[in-house]
Amino acid sequence: MELRVIQFNESFPPVMDGVANVTRNYAYWIRKKYGKSYVVTPEYPGYVDDEIFPVLRYPSIPMVLRKPYRMGVGAHNAKLWKKLNSLDVDIVHAQSPFSSGNIALQYARQKNIPLVASFHSKFYDDFKEVTRSDAISWLITHLVVDFFNYADAVWAVNESTKKTLSSYGYKGSIDVVPNGADFTPPRDPAALAAKTEKAYKIPEDGLVFLFVGQLIRQKNLATILRALKLLRNAGVAFTMLFVGEGKAREHFEDMVSDLGLSRCVRFLGKILDREALQGIFARADLFIFPSVYDNAPVVTREAAAVATPSVIVRESNASEGVEDGKNGFLCDNSPESLAETIRRAINDPETLKKAGEEAQKTLYLSWEDIVDDFVVPRYRDIIEHFKSWSS
Repeated sequence: MELRVIQFNESFPPVMDGVANVTRNYAYWIRKKYGKSYVVTPEYPGYVDDEIFPVLRYPSIPMVLRKPYRMGVGAHNAKLWKKLNSLDVDIVHAQSPFSSGNIALQYARQKNIPLVASFHSKFYDDFKEVTRSDAISWLITHLVVDFFNYADAVWAVNESTKKTLSSYGYKGSIDVVPNGADFTPPRDPAALAAKTEKAYKIPEDGLVFLFVGQLIRQKNLATILRALKLLRNAGVAFTMLFVGEGKAREHFEDMVSDLGLSRCVRFLGKILDREALQGIFARADLFIFPSVYDNAPVVTREAAAVATPSVIVRESNASEGVEDGKNGFLCDNSPESLAETIRRAINDPETLKKAGEEAQKTLYLSWEDIVDDFVVPRYRDIIEHFKSWSS
């Protein structure tokens, strides 16, 4: 039976984050193997979509406090609704509870088809960053939880994230659908690394550390920089690469200068070329990701795909599935512990290599497998259950 799925999300290329990655890969593999797929997302000026599935854009305005994100303002856009009403779909998936999620809810109810809502982010942390108020942040968070109460099925990306949503006050059932990676383990990692060294002028034999993601304070990047300063003071030579953009980039660049790390830290900006990004992941000796904000980061799965182990904060949502010294490395949430954990990893090259190999075996799943084994079977169950319930 052909499956017809429409997804709604706030972010999509050229704005790339973990949720955009999820949305794009769901859409790609459903279109490739199972039927029809559509994505609805805010417009991005000057960008032309080039996907194997239709992307429906609606008007947006820039989010000044969260560049390069844009806020959709298309809930009543006649052009969008004319296109939506012409489609014949089986299920609606909201990857965001905000403007696109509200359109998804209206559309699902209008079409009388089920709505799936995925919980990806620690929204309270985002709201606190903007409002600086616990009371206001909790008020907005509870409004977000109300959105999930309207969904016919709610998904979280791991068990830890499921607990986070429950801690926000959501009382319904939650299914876990994990994240994957669109990288495949490279056939010749050495050749890929050599190509990357040439392209980005990276020393052939030097240690390379990597962070990929939004350059925002919630990602704990200041902890990375302070840990690097400790390593530098201890005589450790390395190159640290930051890939991504974000409103705090200038702040972190200033911090690099103030800490005297300008010669060993580089900001490469946003890299949309997936092959080039995979090469950077493959060349890195360690992927450093001390965020306690993220839930099930796609980037750690991408690192695992190329056998690069990650350093993650112990007992954070992102650490689920990681065993210290076996398929990654765990640290406490401090610059001192992060620096010591990095030093422990690089001082034992054999354990470092084995941890990367084990990460590839235990943490990596392709997006094709995720869609085959988790997403599509659950979509079909939800559709059938909805039909029997509503008949």
